[in-house]
Amino acid sequence: MKLNKEQWSWVFYDWANSGYGIIVTTAVLPIYFKGIAQASGVSAANATAFWGYANSLGTLLVAILAPFLGALADYQGYKKRLLTGFASLGMVMTLGLALMPASQWQWLLVVYILSVLGYSGGNLFYDSFLTDVSDDRQMDQLSSVGYGFGYLGGVIAFILFMILQLTHGFGQLSSTAVARWGFVLAAIWWVVFFLPIQRNVHQRHSLTTTRAPLKQSWQRVWTTIRHLRQHKVLAWFLVAYFCYIDGVDTIFTMATSIGLDIGITSTTLIMVLLVVQLVAFPFSILYGWLANRTSTRTGILIAIIVYLVICVDALFLRSVTDFWILAVLVGTSQGGIQALSRSYFGRLVPKERSSEFFGFYNILGKFSAVLGPVLVGIVTQITGQSRIGAASLSILFVVGLLIFWRIPQGMADNS
Repeated sequence: MKLNKEQWSWVFYDWANSGYGIIVTTAVLPIYFKGIAQASGVSAANATAFWGYANSLGTLLVAILAPFLGALADYQGYKKRLLTGFASLGMVMTLGLALMPASQWQWLLVVYILSVLGYSGGNLFYDSFLTDVSDDRQMDQLSSVGYGFGYLGGVIAFILFMILQLTHGFGQLSSTAVARWGFVLAAIWWVVFFLPIQRNVHQRHSLTTTRAPLKQSWQRVWTTIRHLRQHKVLAWFLVAYFCYIDGVDTIFTMATSIGLDIGITSTTLIMVLLVVQLVAFPFSILYGWLANRTSTRTGILIAIIVYLVICVDALFLRSVTDFWILAVLVGTSQGGIQALSRSYFGRLVPKERSSEFFGFYNILGKFSAVLGPVLVGIVTQITGQSRIGAASLSILFVVGLLIFWRIPQGMADNS
């Protein structure tokens, strides 16, 4: 598939916030937070739980606002403004992580929650732009390329951070300072690669602007909820998505904390995460190819089964080798399941109301991410074992698989 300038600009927003995803959410901030929290007298298990609760609260805020913001974005000219506003919040708060005193672990979580709000809110509008930059036939491959290049961008940003870490800032920085400069790098990366989508991507499908867009947005949301029975296939897909994406997001946000709890060093964790990003780049694009050759449905089913295997295998997670195996499995399907879910949903929604419907897509995805980290946190605290907490997510993949399997074939496939 040959991409035009507008499509490449859309793809590069995934590249832009990839530094935040890998450096802040996954690799550095969880380790940095656990270090400063434990230095302040917080136990390892409680630090893991607080990290899960912070992720839950951040995504909960986005989930509450998503349908209304999505409905508002459907009016001509609003989608780009909202994307810019939320992305800017994320950029500023990411920079703010570098400015927080190491002793203030509670306030560090507050700033992180606000950065999650900006990151997740921006992704809502970025996702809904998929319907503006592609037609139904292109969606699988374009969505997969977006996720693939997002992982590649994350690898490059991550390598830059690793150079800082391994050289201790070329002999000039402490480990705490290296972490803070990592947050600065993530913010700058986001700002620079945000510019193409800001300049070149345009809202092509929209509703006519009214005199009271805020009021009308609320009314449209409630009307859609009351008449959701008219969109049965879409509604059932959202229920299935709610279940299986829970495990995907939770594994992503809690992986480093779980690794630390079983005794894996922070240096090894960083190497594992780098390999996961490298594996995810080609496999994300491969899922797009697979969907084009078979169907989007087939690709999603395969990815759910891979994640179910990961959760069950987590029960036997005891060594670095075990962690490597699970991490590579995650890399093979993490981008694919997200990319194909996005394109599958993009075909189901009315194009002129794509942001509104992607708001519901976002709210269910984020509400599931509220429950997942809390579930892992509670089970970890009760059992004292993170691997049991991770394995507990398997039931959600089973439920998601069964519901998705019952959706009539061909409803949103590219075939």
